[in-house]
Amino acid sequence: MACLLGINPLDGKGFGMRRSLAVLGILAATVLSGCQLPDTGTPAAPPISAADARSRLTTLKVRVRGTLDGYDRAKFPHWDAVRGACDVREEVLKRDGTGVTVGGDCAPKSGTWTSVYDGETWRKASDVDIDHVVPLAQAWVSGAKAWSTRRREQFANDLERPQLKAVTDNLNEQKGDKAPDAWKPPLVSYWCAYAADWIVVKQYYDLTITVPEKTALATMLDHCP
Repeated sequence: MACLLGINPLDGKGFGMRRSLAVLGILAATVLSGCQLPDTGTPAAPPISAADARSRLTTLKVRVRGTLDGYDRAKFPHWDAVRGACDVREEVLKRDGTGVTVGGDCAPKSGTWTSVYDGETWRKASDVDIDHVVPLAQAWVSGAKAWSTRRREQFANDLERPQLKAVTDNLNEQKGDKAPDAWKPPLVSYWCAYAADWIVVKQYYDLTITVPEKTALATMLDHCP
């Protein structure tokens, strides 16, 4: 039996119960035929406008950056299980990739990933890292040091905010724990989105920023369309 995923059960003039039965029929036929419904991972957080980002930037608390005293990545437990055999890292790989297929252990078997930081496309999951937009150490020095382990775990595994991105591995290493005043994505056309994401995450988690950091974010937002 051919896979029926390309059929739209809502085409035609059927309404109400007829539509519901059509949907159930498609799903049943799909399962029986051995086809699988597409799984693209958890949806990405919707972007905010440049105006919204600028407004939110004014609400962030400006403080002197703290120290790394006591910091340890283990204090930010990650990657949490999401569903079945899939953890947060694998969810991001599915979400940010194209044509991703996975094995029974949820590890990607094939697919392509285009890194938003440099525009490079990769065909092996090992060539991309999952970047924390606001790095764990950066969170520590801007407020997370006082959090509970549970709160730090939420931060490190956050699929709801724009906090996790599949990017070129060596860029992730180059970025390290740097804030935007010390590191920016090499793709200048992405500066607007990067600054907006950074602001959203810092605002949600009530993390502070420094004066140079605020200036860098404002400069990056100047590149918004």
